[in-house]
Order: sequence, then structure tokens, then C-alpha cells
Amino acid sequence: MPDEPCQCPDCQRFYREHDRLIRESPTLRQQQELNWAALQSFRTLSGRVLEELQKQHAPRQPAESAAPTPLSSSAVPEEATDTIQQAIADLENINAHLFSIEALMERVFDVRVPEEIEQKFRELAGELAPDPLNVDRLRLNRLLHQTTDFPDR
Repeated sequence: MPDEPCQCPDCQRFYREHDRLIRESPTLRQQQELNWAALQSFRTLSGRVLEELQKQHAPRQPAESAAPTPLSSSAVPEEATDTIQQAIADLENINAHLFSIEALMERVFDVRVPEEIEQKFRELAGELAPDPLNVDRLRLNRLLHQTTDFPDR
């Protein structure tokens, strides 16, 4: 395994986002809130998509099947129906996992630390994810890589 971090665009985007989250939320409390908000937004969005898919692709009742529908079962290929049903099953699994994560996150929220410890979080956040636009960091990157460090690339 190489000692250098991966340089592919996806990993670089992850590293930038990782560092940004540390810089913008450098305390335990802020990290707790950030993770809770991310979890809740993920649950909200995936839950709504699941509900919509279930409404649109629920098995039709015999009374409904007698009425003409815009998408009859003959108009939708069986392969597409199988793909949608698999996606619905996958989203149901994701939502179940998100509920489990939520239960664990509630335990994380029970933890409170003194201000001295929060200060240690802030100090280490500055070391782990220094400001990428800091003049010293830009100069160091140019010296080390002989290229300008552009955070948005």
C-alpha cells in the first residue's frame, strides 16, 4: 500500500471536503451536530424517494387494473420493473441502516466535554486541516510540488 494519498479526482474531492468539515466544525459539539444533521438529511431524502417509488410502483389492485393507466404493465419492460424493485429493496435496507446509525448517534450526543477539551479539539483541527488558502501553506505547496495549490481543482 502506498504511503502517498490517492490522487484521483474522487479522493482529492473527499480530502478537500474532509478538511473543510474539520476546519468549519473544530469542536466535539460541532462535529456531533454536523453528523446529526447529515444523518437526518440522508434519512429524509432517502425516505421520501422510497415513498415515491413505492407509490409509483406498488402492485396494482384488481379494481385499478381494469382502468386504463398511463403505464400499463405491458408498457414497462420486465427488466426495468426488476431494476426498480431491486432499488426499492436497497433503499429499504439503507433506511434500516440509517435508523441503526441514528440509535448509535444518540449515544454520541450524550457525551459532553469540558471547554479545555473543546480547545484541544480546535488546536488539533488546525493541525489536521490547515486553511488551504493560508499564504504559508500555498508557498509550501509550491515549493514541494512546483505547482500552485488550487483548492477547487
